[in-house]
Amino acid sequence: MLPLVLVLAFLLLPIVEIYLIVQAVQAIGPWWAVALLAAGSLLGGWIVRREGRRAWRDLQETLGRGRMPDREPADTALILIGGMLLLVPGFLTDVLGLAFVLPVTRPLLRRLLAARVARRVRAAGVRSVYPPGMDEAFGPFGVRDPFGRGDAGGTPTGTVVQGEVVKDDGGSGEIDVRGGR
Repeated sequence: MLPLVLVLAFLLLPIVEIYLIVQAVQAIGPWWAVALLAAGSLLGGWIVRREGRRAWRDLQETLGRGRMPDREPADTALILIGGMLLLVPGFLTDVLGLAFVLPVTRPLLRRLLAARVARRVRAAGVRSVYPPGMDEAFGPFGVRDPFGRGDAGGTPTGTVVQGEVVKDDGGSGEIDVRGGR
């Protein structure tokens, strides 16, 4: 479904943009239409730069406080998409790009995007890393932990061989270990 939508968007978007530019040229004249497109690109570039810096600063502050980022990655993605749309010459892409970039409309788009992603995750039937009944001693791939930590505390559950370092040859990385049971 999504590839079909993308193909239709790439085919129809230039047609719609050309139609809107022709209508603008007929309504306000060719020079004013070009000036309006240039002003939209310049204004959009300035807004993308300002909002991109703000999103970066918010992400750094969130990570600096030791918290996981919540809305910051989504804001960054929306600003990136909006910036790309603002680079495409045309009135429709400028309006869509500004909607993605402006701090007034971005929260609404973020919520719509989050709802769509949540719906897709539910539809895919994604399950947790550890299926019901599987012990945490098994990794996410169903393989026993190779280090033998069977409990959450990290206590080894396998055979432990006691030993001591007899000789360290000074940096070659080889260590002679002798030990026994």
